[in-house]
Amino acid sequence: MASTVKPEPSNGKGKGRNKKNKNVDKSSPSPVFRPWVLVTAAALTLGTLSKWPTQQTTDYAVCSTSNNIYTVDAANPTVQCIVVRDTRIADVGQLADIKARWRQQTARPKFGFQLPWPLDLWQPSLKVSFVDPNSVILPGLADSHAHILHYGSAKLNVDLSGCTSKQESLERLANFVKSRTDILNDPSRWIQGIGWDQNLWSPPEYPHADDFDNDPFLRGRRIYLSRVDAHAAWVSNRALQLMGHLPGSVDGGEIIRDDSGKPTGILVDNAMFLVSLPSFSKEEISQYFDRTMRDALSVGLTSIHDAATELDAIEFYKEYAESQKLPLRLYLMGHVESDEYWGNQLPRLVNYGVGERLNLRSIKLVADGALGSSGAALLEPYTDNPSTNGLMLIQPKVLADIVHQFHADGWQVNIHCIGDHANHVVLDIFENVFSDENITNSRPRIEHAQIMTLDDLERVGRLGVIPSVQPTHATSDMWYAEQRLGPERIKGAYAYRTMIETSQTGVLPLGSDFPVEGINPLLGFYAAVTRLSVSGQSPHGSQGWYPNERLTRAQALKGMTLDAAYASFSESTLGSLTVGKQADFVVLDRDIMTISASEILEAKVLATVIDGEVAYGGL
Repeated sequence: MASTVKPEPSNGKGKGRNKKNKNVDKSSPSPVFRPWVLVTAAALTLGTLSKWPTQQTTDYAVCSTSNNIYTVDAANPTVQCIVVRDTRIADVGQLADIKARWRQQTARPKFGFQLPWPLDLWQPSLKVSFVDPNSVILPGLADSHAHILHYGSAKLNVDLSGCTSKQESLERLANFVKSRTDILNDPSRWIQGIGWDQNLWSPPEYPHADDFDNDPFLRGRRIYLSRVDAHAAWVSNRALQLMGHLPGSVDGGEIIRDDSGKPTGILVDNAMFLVSLPSFSKEEISQYFDRTMRDALSVGLTSIHDAATELDAIEFYKEYAESQKLPLRLYLMGHVESDEYWGNQLPRLVNYGVGERLNLRSIKLVADGALGSSGAALLEPYTDNPSTNGLMLIQPKVLADIVHQFHADGWQVNIHCIGDHANHVVLDIFENVFSDENITNSRPRIEHAQIMTLDDLERVGRLGVIPSVQPTHATSDMWYAEQRLGPERIKGAYAYRTMIETSQTGVLPLGSDFPVEGINPLLGFYAAVTRLSVSGQSPHGSQGWYPNERLTRAQALKGMTLDAAYASFSESTLGSLTVGKQADFVVLDRDIMTISASEILEAKVLATVIDGEVAYGGL
């Protein structure tokens, strides 16, 4: 529903005033139509246009009769309306107040005389739309840790997420091959996928390369399937043959072998790089990117932090941004697989391209593996497997040297850390690097920050290091995490509420790590505030897994908006519905801030708006 508000002209006379003069003697020219008057008026008009508050054709207001607009602005948390002018928020507040301010701002310029018709066209108007009273408007949602091209690849290739058995995974893979004649008829083609998780199977054991050879559609093919966390791979016997001689050990990785020493087809962390996979083609990159953008906009995402953007992808984004607007805002973390300094290979991009939607001012390093594949680096052995402490993928001294160099060259440093050992090492490095300066100027981040000692939970907040976390990791891992960590170590794991309470900034950006988890940000919102599975369950019952670490809904929303903006140096222009900021917002069909927790995941996106323009749905 929309209405039009037309402010009263400052002299009290409205458009069409000459219509009242129906009895004018047209045989005697009126002074209004004398040529010298027209010329003079036109000259005055052209000479003063730059000083006028001009009418903006894109100005509009979106309002909620129930005041269901959440601004994430502590000074003005809920409002009735927001006004968009061009690409920015021009006003917020109650509709009556906005109308009054609008009349003042767009009042007719005064010359000391009335402009003649047809030059008197100064009739600015403000289009006002009302959302349904049950709907809600939020700032544009951000995902602070995701993998753009890998999500698209998973959706367009083999997606094994959710498979509850090895057999189901194999059947899904075989059906994919049968559906693709180009692959079916060419056994030299690599088949790639992601998403299998042995922790969901019964028994929860790693699969084997021989499993593929039991199916005639899979036998003898080149198969590479990443585990759901992308820290282990399940490969076929044909892939193992192509790898040739395998080393006895891999620094920062593991080749799983059977009792006879034969590789089983499971490669963990750095051992995954022993496989020579073909790079994505430009066509594939474009297809994967388009799929991710489409899905992201449909769930209300207006900004994505791409966690490990490789050089070919950076070039694609750069070329795209130079010719057209990116569909949404991208904050890239550059990444090169090397233990040598590689910052000089990256272009530095700040508000780059058409629409200024591309940024590359950060880098991504990886310290350890993942808990699900027993690669997270722990200070003490795994409780359920005392033979291992997990894996550091890069030695601490090498990591420290690289971090020092990246910081010296002005890059934001973001480091993947899962285990308490990896987190401890990285906090030591950050504390040393930033000992003599204000750390908030550089804003280093720990990506995941899953398991910490209680002392390091206090230290990460005291130092001002940003923990970038994924709430759905907690609810995915809660079924086995305590078995791996034990009853004491688990107290410092997935401790999101504690991180906020001990932080000097109160900043906790939230993400999903898609395609590891689902792309819908409401999955993270729900997990953060409930600590429950999507079916409403947890090892600790309906109150959630370690419920004292639940976030409030306000904290979760801030983590997906303003905190994400802060973590990408954009809090002055993004993250809240505040005057002067970019007009990025989302309309949902229900109020996730007040409805029952069980209803949150039923919410649907009605509109995703970026720079004031509808990118998905409609207002």
